[in-house]
Parts: sequence; structure tokens; C-alpha cells
Amino acid sequence: MIVLRPASAGLPCVTMWLKPNRSLSRRGLRRLIVVLVALALTTAELGAWQGNVFAPLFALVESAAMAIALSVAWRAGDRCERITLDESSLEVQSLPGRRCTRFQSCWVRVRLDTGNGRLVLTSHGRDLEIGAFLAATERVELAKRLRVLLAGSTGTWRKQQ
Repeated sequence: MIVLRPASAGLPCVTMWLKPNRSLSRRGLRRLIVVLVALALTTAELGAWQGNVFAPLFALVESAAMAIALSVAWRAGDRCERITLDESSLEVQSLPGRRCTRFQSCWVRVRLDTGNGRLVLTSHGRDLEIGAFLAATERVELAKRLRVLLAGSTGTWRKQQ
């Protein structure tokens, strides 16, 4: 998902938030885990009633592992990238990792590799892949937006000189 906050009178920079698409809320995740645990325990109780006395123990272990795995996968959706473009620089900040990379906006080139679909910013021999968690169509849209924004900022910079 690409969220664009355009420049305003108070802030002369454009900010883009890149976030992975997430269809399940925290509340929905809890409900899903409760339903799956209930189904596993119900099945285990049926197995125990038919003579498999270890079925409830294995169901508890399986339920705990499943809840942990789903929680870890859900938390992976928390990562995002913030791209800030002003007159002189383009800054990419990866969250929650706090990695921050800054380029001069007049030298940045946007490259979309057709073979593997990677979206890469290049400048002065440095490469930075952005939007790896986005869908292919979203990366194409992001590349177009960045090219337009960079062309606009480069034009502004050249007019000032």
C-alpha cells in the first residue's frame, strides 16, 4: 500500500509511506487463533474419548506452535518504509529497523528491473532496493510516481541555479 502525503505550505517535502497489504487486524488474528485452538482441542477430545490419551497434549503443543507462527507472520506486516523528498534530498527510512539512507534528489535514478521486479534507487554508485514487500503492480506505480516527483524536484533545483 502506498500512502502519499503531498507537500503543503508549511512543509515543502513530499512523504510517501510504503506498507505491506494486511487483511487481518489484531482483533481478527486473536479471533482466528481462538477458533483454531478450539477446533484442535475439540478434535483432540474426540480422539481421547476414543482411546488416544495423548491427543490433548499434542493438540496443546500444536496450538501453541500455531499461535506463535501466526503472530510472527502477522508482525512481519508491521515493517514499512518512509520516503521523504524535498528540494535537495531523497531520504528512505526503514521502520522499525531505523535504517536511513539519504540521496541527493537531483542525482537519484529510479530503476525497475523487469526480470526480478526489484525497484532500485541508484546514485553515486550506491543502490537501495525499496518496496520489496509491495505487489508488482504497486512497485510499477511507485516507480512512476517517484520518477514524476524526482523530475519535478530536479526542475525546481535547476531553476534556482
